[in-house]
Amino acid sequence: MRVLLDTHAFLWWLDGDRRLSRRARTIIGRPESEVYLSAASAWEITTKARLGRLPGAADVAADVAGAAIGQGFLPLDINLVHAQRAGSLPRHHHDPWDRMLIAQAQTKGLAVVSNEAIFDAYGISRVW
Repeated sequence: MRVLLDTHAFLWWLDGDRRLSRRARTIIGRPESEVYLSAASAWEITTKARLGRLPGAADVAADVAGAAIGQGFLPLDINLVHAQRAGSLPRHHHDPWDRMLIAQAQTKGLAVVSNEAIFDAYGISRVW
């Protein structure tokens, strides 16, 4: 399965947090799964850590790429097509980072690992 991690799913995976659903843990942990982390999540983590909104993520914020690659996750850069699509999405959801993840999932045909049911309004496949 090809999946894109929402930021909270990435952080919960790294922490072994039980809030990450059993199904999500299973899919992320399968060797045959292609697990992507978006540049948008790196931006979100570092921004929120800097603002003190993710105090437990300082180590991850210092090296998001290293944390992702260390888990075998694939980087997903933001390109012009993703940006245009994110900007064109209906306003079901206002979070700019989540809107980028939705646009990337739509463009790349990825399921999103997220507990956010609002993602369903965009017609993407969501794993939880």
